[in-house]
Amino acid sequence: MSVVGIDLGTLNTVIAVARNRGVDVVTNEVSNRATPSLVGFGPKSRYLGEQAKTQEISNFKNTVSSLSRLAGRSINDPDVQIEQEYVTAPLVDVNGQVGAEVTYLGKKERFSATQLIAMFLTKIRLTASAELKLPVSDIVLSCPAWYTDAQRRSLLDATEIAGLKCLRLMNETTATALGYGITKLDLPGPEEKPRRVAFVDIGHSNYTCSIVEFKKGELAVKSTAYDRHFGGRNVDKALVDHFAAEFKEKYKIDIKSNAKARLRVTQACEKLKKVLSANAGAPLNIESVMEDTDVRGFLKREELEELIKPLLERATVPIEQALAEAKLKPEDIDAVEMVGGCTRVPAIKNAIQQFFGKPLSFTLNADEAIARGCAFSCAILSPVFRVRDFSVHDIVNYPIEFTWEKSPDIPDEDTSLVVFNKGNVMPSTKILTFYRKHPFDLEARYAKPEMLPGKMSPWIGRFSVKGVKADSKDDFMICKLKARLNLHGILNVEQGYYVEDQEVEEPVPEPKDGEKKEGDAMDVDSVEKPKTRKVKKQVRKGDLPISAGTASLDQAARDAAAERENQMIMEDKLVADTEHVKNELESFIYELRSKIEGVYAEFANEDEKAKLSEKLQTIEDWLYDEGEDATKAVYTSKIEEIRSVAGPIIQRYNDKMEAERQAVLQAQQEAQAKKRAEADAKKQAEDGSKKDKPDEEMTDAVQPDAVEEPAD
Repeated sequence: MSVVGIDLGTLNTVIAVARNRGVDVVTNEVSNRATPSLVGFGPKSRYLGEQAKTQEISNFKNTVSSLSRLAGRSINDPDVQIEQEYVTAPLVDVNGQVGAEVTYLGKKERFSATQLIAMFLTKIRLTASAELKLPVSDIVLSCPAWYTDAQRRSLLDATEIAGLKCLRLMNETTATALGYGITKLDLPGPEEKPRRVAFVDIGHSNYTCSIVEFKKGELAVKSTAYDRHFGGRNVDKALVDHFAAEFKEKYKIDIKSNAKARLRVTQACEKLKKVLSANAGAPLNIESVMEDTDVRGFLKREELEELIKPLLERATVPIEQALAEAKLKPEDIDAVEMVGGCTRVPAIKNAIQQFFGKPLSFTLNADEAIARGCAFSCAILSPVFRVRDFSVHDIVNYPIEFTWEKSPDIPDEDTSLVVFNKGNVMPSTKILTFYRKHPFDLEARYAKPEMLPGKMSPWIGRFSVKGVKADSKDDFMICKLKARLNLHGILNVEQGYYVEDQEVEEPVPEPKDGEKKEGDAMDVDSVEKPKTRKVKKQVRKGDLPISAGTASLDQAARDAAAERENQMIMEDKLVADTEHVKNELESFIYELRSKIEGVYAEFANEDEKAKLSEKLQTIEDWLYDEGEDATKAVYTSKIEEIRSVAGPIIQRYNDKMEAERQAVLQAQQEAQAKKRAEADAKKQAEDGSKKDKPDEEMTDAVQPDAVEEPAD
């Protein structure tokens, strides 16, 4: 059974597995440790991960990126309009959720963000399975800390569609903190002052800062703050804007008017940015960017820092917010751990270091820390592994309230209650009590919509409580509802039941030593009947059925999406298998053509050679003409056609090779037999010569180290 952690990033995804008494990062089919988070669509199949990256520029209208930033959003969300700047495929509405419109198998198709993420997770599952040589099922998946209930449900739906079981949806900085803390053996004890660490994670599109307190065997997140539009892609955009203006003036071309040209410049700027992180200056050269124009440019690091000045001015804002929420000062922080690719930008590092006034720490792998933390979490939750005890206490990022209709029987009843406050520990459970005579509904929503990312709906879910009725005396039924914010950060009303007030007898607690009143019996030998008292207690009497309406897909929609996904997997597999057989046919033609003039020449007469050459030429002409797009069965039949002509020649060659091999084998066996016979003869000769020698000499030869006994 596998234990896998997945860091689903905006740009790349990293897979880590728990094994060999530690955590390893899995490499993909081209031996990269990170897989591009891309899904592409073609005339015959889908392109996932590395395949999507190789055809991104030529097929940009059918390639979807920024998958994790589209989850659980609607097309009208302002954040989605921002994403359209980075996603080259057109974004559209798919049943109330944002999705992409692409051309797949020759026709227009619309896929929701949940389906697109499921497609990519299918690829990740296959990559992990290929590396581990085991089926992959249990995973822990990372998500940004600012994800809402709807976004988290979208990810869970996607994992289920992809045939995965998500044990925990984990906030990215929390996963990083777990990977940091579980390997530390010097954490303070329960009674000591905790070690406070600020985790600063700046990735391709997000900037998150979490303040975490560590003690032996546990971590507690004290606060989390974020900037959802601060990352590597914002630096890339500043560079693209700079070079677009430069090329317009210098070469009279507008790359922003050509989507393909803009994409190529963006990729070049991403490489330039990486070079500038380690060098003072870097060139930019792109051949035939558009209108057959080659472009050149050069940028110094100081110029880059000037271009991203508005970004740098925000570089410490999330840290300030996180410290304020945790009620701490920079000097209270023991270490500042930096992760994420964008933390390599020197100007950003300098700004954060100046803020804290202490050296920054880079002990974690910037690109793999989240995936490793997820793998540790998966190992803790999995029954297969024994892991050092380590508990994780995350926090609620948005306050959640319940609202309900006022009961006509309770005119002064409040109709809303904030049940989970910002900063509460998560997971957590709260019991809500209602006095009702009829079935009722309640709604969960975010109490402060202005805190949510973009313009997301604050609505979380609607829960209908059934089976409520007045008792025999026409009194209220006391209804108890168990509201739980679970490991994933998702809210559900998990259980409903009703109770009745009943009088029960319970023993009166004995007074402690020294508390006996005057007149108390001092005779310790007397045995008295224990005193009891009648108290009113609520006794559970039965369950109340609850039906829920949330942002999750219903089971029928999930099943339909899973079936569609399996159908597409089979289509992809058929295309891959067909391509493999086609390549096999092509290789077979070239191999036979060279061998018929070489190793096979002596085994075929001129007539057979001519016949085979003609067959090879005919099938090769067919392959590069009408056979370019044939089926797997047709390619297989063509291979068999060639074999029917070449078979006798190949057989004669193989027979001779086998005869030669047998001859060599026989010669080796005869040589070994002769060698053994000579060795036996030599041994016999030596034994015979020993018998002819005097006894004392023989004794000396056998026992050269023997010691004589002393004479009497």
